[in-house]
Amino acid sequence: MKMRRDFICSSREKDQEMKRIAIQGIPGSFHDIAARQYFHGEQVQLVCCSTFEQVFENIKRDPTMIGVLAIENTIAGSLLHNYDLLRASDTTIVGEHKLHICHSICCLPEDDWATIREIHSHPVALMQCRDFLANHPDMKAVESEDTAGSAEYIAKQGCRGWAAICHADAAKLYGLKVLENHIEDNKHNFTRFLVVSNPRKADFLRSLDRSEKASLVFSLPHAEGSLSKVLTILSFYDINLTKIQSLPVVGHEWEYLFYVDVTFDDLVRYRQSIDAITPLTKGIKILGEYREAPNSPATDLESRCGGLAQEMTMIEK
Repeated sequence: MKMRRDFICSSREKDQEMKRIAIQGIPGSFHDIAARQYFHGEQVQLVCCSTFEQVFENIKRDPTMIGVLAIENTIAGSLLHNYDLLRASDTTIVGEHKLHICHSICCLPEDDWATIREIHSHPVALMQCRDFLANHPDMKAVESEDTAGSAEYIAKQGCRGWAAICHADAAKLYGLKVLENHIEDNKHNFTRFLVVSNPRKADFLRSLDRSEKASLVFSLPHAEGSLSKVLTILSFYDINLTKIQSLPVVGHEWEYLFYVDVTFDDLVRYRQSIDAITPLTKGIKILGEYREAPNSPATDLESRCGGLAQEMTMIEK
């Protein structure tokens, strides 16, 4: 099933400057919903890309553009490739958003439970709905490229007997019928998204003085206690380590890059801690300094993106 292409989708707001936001996915995707939640109440023009590489390419071509990309999920774990793309890019993180992931099963209006033979969705979405699928063994699970893309394909091609697992807003957007909502196995399923921009645009998107979280990447000498020394210094400065992710350095056996998220209450002490650990690291880079996102309750998801289908129009590129 081929559903990918770049296009622009616009939502009409008023009295504010339009923000152009590059996402991986199409209208109704979780990236779409996350972007609209983060910029709730603002003018938004989405540039929908086929890959995460295209998100960064768009920002490189147009320094005024903003990117929104998933970085980790509470069930599926980290998106390791996006760490590499972020480090290699010239962008900086200016914010984050935590989205509660809800899945629905939807189909053409003329279909119903008795006529559904296949269920199409992204492999991760299928994995997150395993209990539901196990209770419907007569329905064949089919992997596709995208959750919302599956809904779009079924609607445009008129695929009788097919259903899609996607967000309920994607079903509404493409005129499909929701057979059942909240079919995910784990109701505490969240994805964390990063908001990135050209560094010259960063100060217009976040106040550095109000930052309380930072993302760093560095490598360390292959020596005993090298990581322990860094963590000890961060602890001394009352810096809270919220995440650490290691990835191998390609071409250098047994050397690793450490991606670290930290939170802090005192910006001055945070900066002092960075100065203190820098001599102990190799090539430290601050990926971004920003405000920490609160955990989004499920009710917030429903209330803030329930009007997605009504507020969006699409313009083919």
